[in-house]
Amino acid sequence: MNEVMYYTYIVASRSHNFYVGMTSDIEARVWQHKNGVFEGHSKKYNSNRLVWFERHPFVQNAGSGEAVEGMVSGEEDLVDSAGESWVGGFE
Repeated sequence: MNEVMYYTYIVASRSHNFYVGMTSDIEARVWQHKNGVFEGHSKKYNSNRLVWFERHPFVQNAGSGEAVEGMVSGEEDLVDSAGESWVGGFE
């Protein structure tokens, strides 16, 4: 049986505009951000670089307040430490 994993993630623009999201298909979702598939914040501000993600076995964990709170409090540090090299192979 193939288990579904859920992801909480942050994409950012070069000017440090962030979008925090949740998905069960991180590669497809990052592709959507990069290609501006959906209207909204990430397309408007060109937030299309994956800077952080975390896997969760249950959708409730991925969307929990704790997960989002932890991400938001460290956003600037994530981007500053990443510099020009962003997380993962989804560039």
